[in-house]
Amino acid sequence: MKGESARGASGTPGAVADFEDDGRLERLIEVATDAMRRAYAPYSQFRVGAALLARSGEIVAGCNVENASYPASICAERGAVMAAVARGDRAFDLLVLTTEAAHPTPPCGQCRQVLAEFAPDLPIVSVTSDGQMHRWTMTELLPSPFLPESLRDRVGGPGSLTDDR
Repeated sequence: MKGESARGASGTPGAVADFEDDGRLERLIEVATDAMRRAYAPYSQFRVGAALLARSGEIVAGCNVENASYPASICAERGAVMAAVARGDRAFDLLVLTTEAAHPTPPCGQCRQVLAEFAPDLPIVSVTSDGQMHRWTMTELLPSPFLPESLRDRVGGPGSLTDDR
């Protein structure tokens, strides 16, 4: 396992280590692996499972679901976020991804943007089926995200820096 500490959504150094110590990381890996096995990836053959730990303590799973019309496909990470929001959870403490890739895989750009909306400092752990593991934070993967406050910074719009009203 990579030895560096990750800063969690709560801002606490070593947040991923805390999840290792209490067994939640292992549980999230199990949930993500189970979701990966159920993924629908007939085109790419690249199955991904996600397990998102909500601040409420709930674990929400997601898997990639491909479609013959490729843009209609959805990634595991976004599927987990959508399911969590539908349950009423909007604050997240950890995301675990599992793949059958040779190396741990980070979320794609679209997933990074969606994750940043809810947890800009979210720790992410990616695990391969042979046990390789890598950790990132959303801040590392997407250092300058477009967030809700970005909408207030429109040039000439209400509340913008150039609003002379």
